[in-house]
Amino acid sequence: MMIMKRSAVAAAALALTLTLSTAAHAAAPPAAPAPAAAVVPQVLPIGVAVSALPLAVENRTGYQRTSFRHWNAGEIPADGCNTRQEVLLAEAIVYPEIGPGCTLTGGVWWSYYDDREVTPAGALDIDHMVPLAEAWDSK
Repeated sequence: MMIMKRSAVAAAALALTLTLSTAAHAAAPPAAPAPAAAVVPQVLPIGVAVSALPLAVENRTGYQRTSFRHWNAGEIPADGCNTRQEVLLAEAIVYPEIGPGCTLTGGVWWSYYDDREVTPAGALDIDHMVPLAEAWDSK
């Protein structure tokens, strides 16, 4: 179960509409690019906007997972809470007790994916909005 994981498309779906230029979704490509001053923004339904996104071959050249630290020391390094624990604290619907070294006990979280309450905190995964390798490949 992922409380914070969303694919790039799911993240885009959070917005009801996107603004794209008329040329971005035209049936036939224009003969020449329109001058910047002539571009007229248009609000599109999410399905049309997503289908207008450019497609390209992904490239993982240079990606190393070790280049990205897993969990940092959090907002206040002295409190012992890492990023995972801070997300759990921020997302709790029943606040857990915080023990030494930011050990979380008790607490309840809501899983939007399963439509149910979840406890204990160890039953939850906290992840990137977009997985690091996917973000790298899609740059």
